[in-house]
Amino acid sequence: MQVGIRILTITLGLLVIAWASMYLLARRLPPGLARDLVGLLPDCATLMWRLRRDPAVPTRAKIAVVFAAIWVASPIDLIPEFLPVIGPLDDVIVVALCLRYAGRRVPRDVILAAWPGQPRVIERLLGTPNKDAPAS
Repeated sequence: MQVGIRILTITLGLLVIAWASMYLLARRLPPGLARDLVGLLPDCATLMWRLRRDPAVPTRAKIAVVFAAIWVASPIDLIPEFLPVIGPLDDVIVVALCLRYAGRRVPRDVILAAWPGQPRVIERLLGTPNKDAPAS
């Protein structure tokens, strides 16, 4: 029992150290596509959390946002996470598709106000504004 707890503690400690190292290295990246991709999932997670609680967001858009969050949190993936570079690709694609769906149903200014990252990233993700989208 003691050995199992020790192994678990060491594993969790190494995981935290690895995440912290990746975060610090990512912050040192020069501005550009690589830095935008590193920050995409954390920024999308923050956006999803904010949209889920916003009363201006329709129920179907909230369902899409929650689905994307569950997909990212799920241990089951189409592409295993341990594969370098392409591992998180399915997560990024699902999040992008769900946000585009929500982006067509949510007023653009609500999404822009909830986005914590660079505005040009969410503008590119959402694409051109839909003429039929509700204005606010």
